[in-house]
Amino acid sequence: MNIEKIRKDFPFLNNNFIYFDNAASSQKPIYVIEKIKEIYENYYSNVHRGVYKISAKITDEYERTRLKISKFINAKSEKEIIFTRNATESLNLVSYILSDEIKEGDEIVITISEHHSNLVPWQQLAIRKGAILKYIDVYDDGRLNLENLDEIITKKTKILAIGHASNITGIIQPIEEVISYTRKVCNAYIIVDACQSAPHIKLDVQKINCDFLAFSSHKMLGPTGIGILWAKEELLEKLPPFLYGGDMIDTVELYKTTFNEIPYKYEAGTPNFVDAIAFGIAIDYLSEIGMDNIYNHEQKLLKVMLEEMLNLDFIEIYGPKDINNRLCIVPFNVKNLHPHDVASFLDYKNIFVRSGHHCAQPLLRRLKAFNTVRASLYLYNTIEEVEIFISALKEIYRYVKLQKSQ
Repeated sequence: MNIEKIRKDFPFLNNNFIYFDNAASSQKPIYVIEKIKEIYENYYSNVHRGVYKISAKITDEYERTRLKISKFINAKSEKEIIFTRNATESLNLVSYILSDEIKEGDEIVITISEHHSNLVPWQQLAIRKGAILKYIDVYDDGRLNLENLDEIITKKTKILAIGHASNITGIIQPIEEVISYTRKVCNAYIIVDACQSAPHIKLDVQKINCDFLAFSSHKMLGPTGIGILWAKEELLEKLPPFLYGGDMIDTVELYKTTFNEIPYKYEAGTPNFVDAIAFGIAIDYLSEIGMDNIYNHEQKLLKVMLEEMLNLDFIEIYGPKDINNRLCIVPFNVKNLHPHDVASFLDYKNIFVRSGHHCAQPLLRRLKAFNTVRASLYLYNTIEEVEIFISALKEIYRYVKLQKSQ
């Protein structure tokens, strides 16, 4: 990876900012930005509607993006790719269309480490249907505890929803092991939240062997307003639509409607096709660099960051203290300082991190923290930025000591 060349592709980095909030959202390369501008200036028109040439052009680009995404995650067909507003909508869509499949007394299994987007929809579905919600716990470092999996996943399990990587600790969870065990025990629908993993590692939905998988454009160099739901073709064929209206219909009579073929059955109304096409450019960019190269670069950053932070006795790190099977995300606190104060000081230094509960309150409570600072890195970050970040943490501590001594 030519990191200097990559950094030149991101206009945001010309501001001399150090952006360490990539788990929330990533920066955009110039090619993505220019694509959006190009469409609006030169051939904006609606998709799937017109026979005139610019409508045909933009429809073709939109559908080619669907094909790019299907290849990026090794789907069997582009028909399995549904465009949504974000991954949260994707997961809520699944909880809605599976609603009629759940009866009172059925079991829904999730993990305690889930982002709220893959927790609250299933919690609320269980409440509505009288289903039993069960949790897979974690060890003290945030890794999944599978020791009593046979007690949690039973013949009554109808849904397993599991995150591929934690947005708090960065741990890449052993989802294939959990899914394989579940397939042997019961006939459950299996949903994977891949929001954190999709930007950093290769995804293969056929190898993972889940039924649904969700991720977002904005965390992987693409625009906001685009989420992806992948689902097995046979399930999309049999399950009901999510929304009703234009483009998801085949024929409409006064008292009867038949629905469009998949994936359009799940894409009611005018889609966010401009940003979807721009996401296709981001996919091209990631593919050209190579997902393995991205992960390996981030591992080098993570190794330096952890080693440096572990040498600071005023820093408390949550989650694993090693780089094994995890992404470049480090949650921490500076002793005797609120996370928001730490984030504000770093902001003064033009270092941008996230502070708070990171939409994963149950996991943070399990890790004996209510709020943390979170530094999360991506392909355009550098060792030099990590060193500046470490120096800023030391400066924070010196300031705190000075204030206490006065």
